[in-house]
Amino acid sequence: MAVNAMSLNSTLIVKYQNGFTPEGSPVIKQKSLNDLKADTTEQDAYDVAAALFSLGQNPVTSVLLRKSYELLEE
Repeated sequence: MAVNAMSLNSTLIVKYQNGFTPEGSPVIKQKSLNDLKADTTEQDAYDVAAALFSLGQNPVTSVLLRKSYELLEE
């Protein structure tokens, strides 16, 4: 039984530092952009995150791209 994966959509998740706790630990928050096109490349997603967060003052700690697939039996 062979299975094909059909790409559905992607979610871009950007984690960023938003200050410090009273103890001095960084406060990490995240923003998500949902329903990116299925054919969005990793480079395009990273470029969008870099462009958007360059407008703010909070440093980005990580950029994640979560892709969803539907698995179909042949």
